[in-house]
Amino acid sequence: MGRGTAVGTGIGITEEHRAPAHSVRGCLARAAPPGEVRGLLDAGSPAAAGAKNYRHSVDNPYAQFQHPYTVEEVLAARTVHRPLTKLQRSPTSDGAAAAVVAERFAERHGLGERAVEIAAQAMTTDTEASFASGSCIDAVGAPMSKAAAEQVYAAAGLGPDDLDVIELHDCFSVNGLLAYEALGLCGEGESGKLVESGATTYGGRWVVNPSGGLISQGHPLGATGIAQAAELTWHLRGEAGVRQVPGARTALAHNIGLGGAALVTLLRRG
Repeated sequence: MGRGTAVGTGIGITEEHRAPAHSVRGCLARAAPPGEVRGLLDAGSPAAAGAKNYRHSVDNPYAQFQHPYTVEEVLAARTVHRPLTKLQRSPTSDGAAAAVVAERFAERHGLGERAVEIAAQAMTTDTEASFASGSCIDAVGAPMSKAAAEQVYAAAGLGPDDLDVIELHDCFSVNGLLAYEALGLCGEGESGKLVESGATTYGGRWVVNPSGGLISQGHPLGATGIAQAAELTWHLRGEAGVRQVPGARTALAHNIGLGGAALVTLLRRG
């Protein structure tokens, strides 16, 4: 998501939400007020999500940031669009990533024991309703993320409770919270409490964004999705070093782009 990328003027947001809301950060921030987010927020919830990512990235040598910012530091950072601060958005990043997806290559070179299976994958796009509903939550991709996740779970015969580790698209902390709900990790309006409970970090129900996520690892746009796949593959192979999720066998990657598509991939190792 580039800075100031237009979301369009036909979203139908109210005058209260209009201001600079036609930018990506504006629309994401406007997905934050309690009336829009169904009780998702007090201001500390997205800050807690951001602070969790910064804690995770301390152990990631590929992360752009490796400082464990606290919730208090996240909240005290410069405001970019109320209620979001500088430390609740992904930075401007450069980077590259690559993946080899070839079953025959793995067989020919005896790599079967290291192979990770793509158990299911689905891509969805925006519909007219995404922009006609007047909801910034819809405009920033929550419905298409939910649809993609539901298709993947159905195809794989698995669900959120079967996952061990997740990399999701949290270009802004609010988007990350919305993704928790869209992927079925909690109900609507419950993602703030989910993060604050510790369920999405080491020792919790899942480890979400062990890389540090887009906020802390960085978001080099086209490379982001493959970087997620690489991170999850390392965990499934037991090669993630000190940030290894113990016993990880099933993983989920979630990536979106506004204007708009969502891609959800379920990976597993037997």
